[in-house]
Amino acid sequence: MIDPQKTVASLVLDHSECASVFKRHRIDFCCRGDVSISAACAEKGIDAKSLVDELSNAIAERKGAASPDPRALSTPALVAHIISRHHEYLRKALPFVQTLSAKVSRVHGEHNPLLRDVDASVRGLVEALLPHLDVEEQTLFPAMMAKEPDRALLGRELASMQTEHLAVGALLEQMRTATENYALPSWACNSYRTLFKELEQLEADVLTHVHLENHVLSPRFASA
Repeated sequence: MIDPQKTVASLVLDHSECASVFKRHRIDFCCRGDVSISAACAEKGIDAKSLVDELSNAIAERKGAASPDPRALSTPALVAHIISRHHEYLRKALPFVQTLSAKVSRVHGEHNPLLRDVDASVRGLVEALLPHLDVEEQTLFPAMMAKEPDRALLGRELASMQTEHLAVGALLEQMRTATENYALPSWACNSYRTLFKELEQLEADVLTHVHLENHVLSPRFASA
């Protein structure tokens, strides 16, 4: 049985397959994952019992072995995973989707003005995330792995990271609204279809990325 008072983030840590359920209902499991399942349902106007049933089904129907628990990784191993799996992906994906989004907005923006909002959200993500990755790799992560951590520096960088994560979460929410949950019109061309597929993948990756940093990595340095 899933306890509705369990936090959204902790359930995803225990059962990664629940992330897709929360994403489908637009429940934030990364930036605002410290709320209980019941509180998240109340905020979204979702029946808590129905959501718990859906989450339980996702756990029961999981195919294959469970994903490795990131909480079991050492800090250097977790940082290496975040960089190789998420940072490197974003450095490649963001310039590609920015170019594609600008093209689709330019060509089809008259037909669907929401595409201009999509493009604005993508530009915002690029401007927010790329410098964010640099700061993490050059300042925050080295500070975390130092033999004698500078607690004041860590405190400042962690606070800054949390603030930037909230801004990124808001941009993802704006993007999902502007894409109307990635719904494609019948007339969408290949570029349009590719853009929405890439954006949905980008959203999923960023949510997982931020979730790891907020709920696995950062708590190790809570005293900072």
